[in-house]
Amino acid sequence: MHPPVEPPEVMPTVYGPTPQQLRGRDIPGLVSVSVQDLFPDTHRAIYQGGKDTETIRVSALAALSSVDMSMIKPTEVVNVLCSEHGFGMLGGHAYAQMLETIKDEIESRTGCTKVRLVVIAWLGAKEPGELIEFYELDRRFDGRVRGATPMDQGIPIETAMGTLYGLRKVYDGDWIVHAHYDDPREIYVHRAIDRITKPFGMSYARMETRSIFHLMMGPRSGNFIGRAIADSDFVRSKLAFTTTLVTSPDGVVGIDADNDLNAIGNRMTANILTSYGKMLTLFRRLSDCVAVIDGGKWPYYIHAGGLIFGHLFYGNVDWFDLDRDEGGVPVEQAVAAGFSKSIKALVLNQALIGLNFTSMAMLYPTIIANEEMAHTMRHDFSNPLFMDHAEVASNLLEAVDTAKARGGTDKVIVFDGVYGSLNVSPSMAEHLFELAPECSREVDEELLPKWLKQRGIDPATLHR
Repeated sequence: MHPPVEPPEVMPTVYGPTPQQLRGRDIPGLVSVSVQDLFPDTHRAIYQGGKDTETIRVSALAALSSVDMSMIKPTEVVNVLCSEHGFGMLGGHAYAQMLETIKDEIESRTGCTKVRLVVIAWLGAKEPGELIEFYELDRRFDGRVRGATPMDQGIPIETAMGTLYGLRKVYDGDWIVHAHYDDPREIYVHRAIDRITKPFGMSYARMETRSIFHLMMGPRSGNFIGRAIADSDFVRSKLAFTTTLVTSPDGVVGIDADNDLNAIGNRMTANILTSYGKMLTLFRRLSDCVAVIDGGKWPYYIHAGGLIFGHLFYGNVDWFDLDRDEGGVPVEQAVAAGFSKSIKALVLNQALIGLNFTSMAMLYPTIIANEEMAHTMRHDFSNPLFMDHAEVASNLLEAVDTAKARGGTDKVIVFDGVYGSLNVSPSMAEHLFELAPECSREVDEELLPKWLKQRGIDPATLHR
């Protein structure tokens, strides 16, 4: 056990309360547990947060050195595409550095002076502008940066599934660069199937097409949308190359880049399964806990030990297992099968609004840790009934004490954006160390071979 780890800075935003000074790490008696101490074979990070991103730049340069950029001419326009969730990983500075390095390399190697960044947010019209300002993306791209949302003007794309719609701002250049990341995120939806193409059906798509993934197709069949768009003649004629952040629960382990979308996608899938399987299995084995949500994204997407809260919230089943019988039910019912039985109470210190998460307060005793967050929730159009099910404490420490009493447990885990470690109570630390050896054995001997086989992946063939 170690002292609590400092979490990433929370970006100020109109979609959340003023960043809170009292953080989860300030809860009396908390300790931190290193991911490496739990699972020593976790891929080691070259970066775990902070504004010094030189290791990211060096890794990106190495990865890009094997990428062919000769198709890009000096007078052409290149759109570098990024999604706002990348800025929710380790404070966002690694993603920003990767994007800047892509731009610098294109300019250096091709003479192209029209490399521009498209910052795509999932819904909020002000999100792109906030990200551009906070991460100085305008400076990094010499003023050639613009935001986009799914409500912007669309462009038809003919695919094997018929006409689907992308965003005109994404595709109006001569070339596009797919700048992605391998954070597993909502595995309860995409199931680690073709993760590399997901943005083509989500971030880069108009709302009508994006909605198909969540509302019209199941957790697995929805993956056809991104693949159909990525495989279209239109997109293939514009995609110059792909670059991704490669991560493990320990942090960023490197950068990958390739002209071949399928090759980099296979490597991404293998890394998600091999890097995150043990921590996911560990979360699934927790007996009881109080979860403290304390970060600058929507509750589902705030990390602890490199895993988002959604992995705990929906952690009752093994979402990597493609043989699991889902009974042919709609996506909402299939996902609901994963509702955690280990969460006994929740504390909400700070998070963004605009995404429905009322089910959290309906399923578990939920205590809001400050009046500012409570005020924010009262005005959340996406969660109009949330406050009917939650109670408000005067401060974080009172909220945690109340949650422990309501939940009947002193095992606390804080979701505050940290990779590499988990900020937890001593009793939770002991619980994690008790569970880890068996989780490690189960993944190595039983689960990982099955997950890889289900996806037709032989790890030995994935290294260039």
